[in-house]
Amino acid sequence: MKIGLYFGTFNPIHVGHLIIANHMAENSNLDQVWMVVTPHNPLKKKSTLLDDYHRLQMVHLATEDFPKLQPSDIEFKLSQPNYTVNTLVHLEEKFPEHEFSLIMGEDNLKSLYKWKNYEVILQNHDIYVYPRISAEPENIELKNHPKIHLINAPIVEISSTFIRNNIKEGKNIQPLLPAKVWEYIDHNNFYRK
Repeated sequence: MKIGLYFGTFNPIHVGHLIIANHMAENSNLDQVWMVVTPHNPLKKKSTLLDDYHRLQMVHLATEDFPKLQPSDIEFKLSQPNYTVNTLVHLEEKFPEHEFSLIMGEDNLKSLYKWKNYEVILQNHDIYVYPRISAEPENIELKNHPKIHLINAPIVEISSTFIRNNIKEGKNIQPLLPAKVWEYIDHNNFYRK
């Protein structure tokens, strides 16, 4: 099975994440997209980042009606700080029957050369790239790499930061979140302070 890995803090997961993940699952040769919840990096200030369990629970709630989208806590079990290359090695050992690819925005592709062992990632894994308005239109050399697949996905410029700030200000952002995720956030009083 061909699995696309969509990494994120998902703090919180919103409709933009689902639009991209579902588009990749339906309009590429990927069989499934795993939404990999990135754990809190102990070296970074936690301030607005919800506990790992709550963010994973919101991804479960958001994806339960999408059979091709699966939540993943695989990085919770790895030592921190973690690098994508290590996660990929771990997944290949744990699931040798699957072929793993990465999903990223065009803005991330620009900085891929800064990633640990990015050459190894490119050598062994396909990368599916979705467009971002925030990505500079300048030519990204990696765009022509045989392992890079540019997917003409909808451009969605919704950010979790925008959602958190609006909740804090008491604004209604329900249309930007799956209904069950909004209910979970509202019930738990998240992001209000």
